[in-house]
Amino acid sequence: MVHFHIITLFPESIDPYLRSSILGRAREKKLVKVSYYDPKKFAVGKHKRVDQRPYGGGPGMVLEPTAMLRASAKAIGKRKGVEKIFFATDGEQFDEAMAKKLSKKKDILLISGRYEGVDARVPKILKAKPVTVGPYVLTGGELPAAALVDAVARFVPGVLGKIGSLERSRVSSPEVYTRPETLAWKKKKYKVPEVLRSGHHAKINEWKTKKS
Repeated sequence: MVHFHIITLFPESIDPYLRSSILGRAREKKLVKVSYYDPKKFAVGKHKRVDQRPYGGGPGMVLEPTAMLRASAKAIGKRKGVEKIFFATDGEQFDEAMAKKLSKKKDILLISGRYEGVDARVPKILKAKPVTVGPYVLTGGELPAAALVDAVARFVPGVLGKIGSLERSRVSSPEVYTRPETLAWKKKKYKVPEVLRSGHHAKINEWKTKKS
């Protein structure tokens, strides 16, 4: 089982997705576990704030380090070998190879920022690996966390059932078709490519390779 520990201010923004369909069944079967740690519950000081103005000026607020570190400490506990990931725009690009590698870990800590980001001392203290899911900026790290959990879970044995091994070894294509063979739409007809209807596996794989 892979246990994902997600540090986030808004667990409700991604938990419905991580409880649905294949991921939901994987959690029920205890193949995958997801736990949330809300920094607001670990805030210190009179007003229990989790955000502060940035040093050096600038717009927006920054998530202060103490609450983030305390939440992370709660998540890690006495566990050994926890993989720690910090979502950052300048991090290593998340890809299929990284997902497969992470699927072999027992515990993965995911630090999801918000606003203008997280105090830079947090990932430094935790020795967390900076990771990005793409060349764009989102309003928070929750969507990257959900994407990573989804991609990694696919490689956990049993999550995809019997099709799991086929999914990684078969020739795939970005173009897929199903019934009906001929689709009539707005006075036009759209047919499934003839090669896919031929039953000739070598030619089908050749077609898929060219499309991929």
